[in-house]
Amino acid sequence: MNVGVATPACILDSITAVDNNDHDKQELVKGLLASAPSISPKYFYDALGSVLFEAICVLPEYYLTRTEANIFHLYQNEIAQCIPSGSTLIDLGAGNCAKAAQLFPVICPTHYVPIDISVNYLTHAVQHLQQRFPNIEMTALGRDFFVPWTLPHQVRSKQRLFFYPGSSIGNFELDVAMTFLKQLRALCDEDGGLLIGIDLIKQRPILNAAYDDSLGITAAFNLNVLRHINQLLGADFDVSQWRHVAYFNEAASRMEMYLEARAAVDVCWETSRRHFASGERIHTENSYKYSLPEFITLLKEIGFGATRCWTDENAWYAVIYAKAT
Repeated sequence: MNVGVATPACILDSITAVDNNDHDKQELVKGLLASAPSISPKYFYDALGSVLFEAICVLPEYYLTRTEANIFHLYQNEIAQCIPSGSTLIDLGAGNCAKAAQLFPVICPTHYVPIDISVNYLTHAVQHLQQRFPNIEMTALGRDFFVPWTLPHQVRSKQRLFFYPGSSIGNFELDVAMTFLKQLRALCDEDGGLLIGIDLIKQRPILNAAYDDSLGITAAFNLNVLRHINQLLGADFDVSQWRHVAYFNEAASRMEMYLEARAAVDVCWETSRRHFASGERIHTENSYKYSLPEFITLLKEIGFGATRCWTDENAWYAVIYAKAT
């Protein structure tokens, strides 16, 4: 693409990237010692966790990725018509950057800003992507969306398009999701916008299978967080002593994932320890499912308007473009 154009510098800004630091340790210890123990889902994404999630995305049960991809494929021209050419594409939770890269030919951004918590994984992905698209300026950022974050001065304020695919907004509690979306709106000028994917409410068996596949890849992904915690805290979780549990909580309209102790076990880290009873669970993730009307209403309440929506034929999933107003 545009052979002969000089490759711009790829700047890695990891000011707030999560690594082995005091904030991580304090957050993890607080969660593990709580009366209802929990681990934030952001700790899924070490190098192995990122690879396992890529594998999840191609599982037959995990409809989300392929359904969203098909929506983008079918409606890419309509989506592109909503977005000003030359935008700054800010990819939230970019992972391997593949979803954004597929939109490059139709959206034609001048600046690509992939953001992810897994800094090493992101760096590798962006280095390869820059070779494929040397005419697009790229600024890779290490950020943790679960704490306050900012954009550096390299990211111009005009024509910002925040790209948040994969129904990742569903991982936030409802009040936190609202706060997060308000922050995105505040980071947009009047010519900015949001392109977001959301998972819609559907039958329980479809949802349960998507988060507890027959090959056990999602189970491995969930269990891998214990190995990551061992590295971060110097803990002694034995992964074989835990099992993956996932189910749809209809009352809360969300999938819930846990790690359940197969038998009573003591876990130690640094100067602390905790006893887990047999069957006791550590909460690792929620994934909220929305109705399309309620999500559009939410966007309008926080200052996004002129929405366009695209869904699959089963109305399982939706892609929404919302312009800042």
